[in-house]
Amino acid sequence: MPISENVKLGQKVKIFQPTLVNLYGCSIGDETKIGAFVEIQKNVTVGARCKISSHTFVCEGVDIEEEVFIGHGVMFTNDIYPRATNPDGGLQTEADWKVEPTYIKRGASIGSNATIVAGITIGEGALVGAGAVVTKDVRPYAIVAGVPARVVGDTREVKKK
Repeated sequence: MPISENVKLGQKVKIFQPTLVNLYGCSIGDETKIGAFVEIQKNVTVGARCKISSHTFVCEGVDIEEEVFIGHGVMFTNDIYPRATNPDGGLQTEADWKVEPTYIKRGASIGSNATIVAGITIGEGALVGAGAVVTKDVRPYAIVAGVPARVVGDTREVKKK
């Protein structure tokens, strides 16, 4: 079952292609829209009126506030030093590593195919360009782009057409 019974869905949540998503142990806020081929793992909170586009992976440890846009194919990580095995060669389990929390603040936008490295905060109203690799905190209202992502502007200076 792609949407587990332990998922908390707010009112008027729209899940496109519900048989093609994987949601478990997460909380989704009112009026949020989730595209096809999205996975949202346990202990993730998604605020109200967000849009999470298709082919996006939101792993444990990510907290997304209200009115956030996440483009197609965005990847979040939650482990700074990922390894498959322990020094003794045994496979790692959940007990062998620590989830690093990541925070996406209200009104932020993340462009398609961006990668968000664990343990950072993307500030309120910030904009992450498509394909960026975000390795450090992004200040509120900053526009960042590139690999690694660097500040290239401010969303408060962009005029709406």
